[in-house]
Amino acid sequence: MAEPLLKVEGLQAWYGESHVLHGVGFEIGRGELVTLLGRNGAGKTTTLKSVMGIVGKRTGTVLFEGRETVCLPSDRIARLGIAYCPEERGIFSSLNVDENLRLPPTIKPGGLSLGEIYELFPNLLERRRSQGTKLSGGEQQMLAIGRILRTGADLLLLDEPTEGLAPVIVQRIGEIIRQLKSRGFTILLVEQNFRFAAAVADRHYVMEDGHVVDVMTAADVKQNIGKLQAYLGV
Repeated sequence: MAEPLLKVEGLQAWYGESHVLHGVGFEIGRGELVTLLGRNGAGKTTTLKSVMGIVGKRTGTVLFEGRETVCLPSDRIARLGIAYCPEERGIFSSLNVDENLRLPPTIKPGGLSLGEIYELFPNLLERRRSQGTKLSGGEQQMLAIGRILRTGADLLLLDEPTEGLAPVIVQRIGEIIRQLKSRGFTILLVEQNFRFAAAVADRHYVMEDGHVVDVMTAADVKQNIGKLQAYLGV
């Protein structure tokens, strides 16, 4: 069996005195799309930030391509080939679309060119001279995803990419994520919208109170829908 691209074991994390993650473990194979599901406060976003090295303190094991990263600073982790798209998107409001896309450094070969990003996000091509503050929520989300695609990262960490978006934009984001998977990107997705997650993911890890409490493949979802709804409170 091939070595997973990302393997997390016994991951614990703190914000100050607040102990948020309590031994989280999961793995992702190269080219997979895996989701972290759970209610608000379950620890999903903290898990992404811990993989990226941007929490106050973390312990445990985070192996990326077989290399331990838990002791590395976030800039070193990014240069290994991991990119993080936060829920708040982090668009630079004083820069236009084109400038936002050009800002991240190329960390390794394989990133998409500006032309490829504009082909993937035609809305951004039309708005390429518009400032970040003048974009709609959906356009900002497309820009936030597009920006990390230039870096050459192999693993994309996407935090709530559909949050607050209209259904037609959610559908478009889903199409884009499937296209990225087909291009060979590996994706770890935090998502509250289970219907959206079920349509794109290979496997789901369910989190509660800073733990992974269940895992199921896409094929398992149908017979476990009642259990999932109980976990998610829907």
